[in-house]
Amino acid sequence: QVQLVESGGGLVQPGGSLRLSCAASGSISSINTMGWYRQAPGKQRELVATISSDGSTNYADSVKGRFTISRDNAKRTVYLQMNTLKPEDTAVYYCNGDLSLPGRRGVYRYWGQGTQVTVSS
Repeated sequence: QVQLVESGGGLVQPGGSLRLSCAASGSISSINTMGWYRQAPGKQRELVATISSDGSTNYADSVKGRFTISRDNAKRTVYLQMNTLKPEDTAVYYCNGDLSLPGRRGVYRYWGQGTQVTVSS
C-alpha cells in the first residue's frame, strides 16, 4: 500500500523554525514532483512549495525567502524547512507526490494525512 506520511509539525513561537518531513512508502516505480500545501481554518488549501524530480523548485510568494523545500530521492522523502514563522503560517500542512506505480500506466497523485503547524506566542 502506497502511503505518504508527514511528521515534524507542532507549536512554535513567531520567528521560530520547524522542519517538516514526508516519507513515501510502498510499491513505487518513481516519484516525480512532490509538494507541500496548507489549509488554514475557513480557507481553501493553497500551494506552499513544489520540487520536481530534477530539483527545480517553486514557492508561493508568501513563503519565498523563509521556506525551503528539498528532497532525498534515496529516502523517498521531501522536506520543508520553515524559518521566520509567522502566525499566518498556522495551518494543517499536507504533502503530496506524483507517483508512477509498477505495472500501471500514468502518474498518480497521493496525499499525506496532514500535520498541524501552529505559530503562536
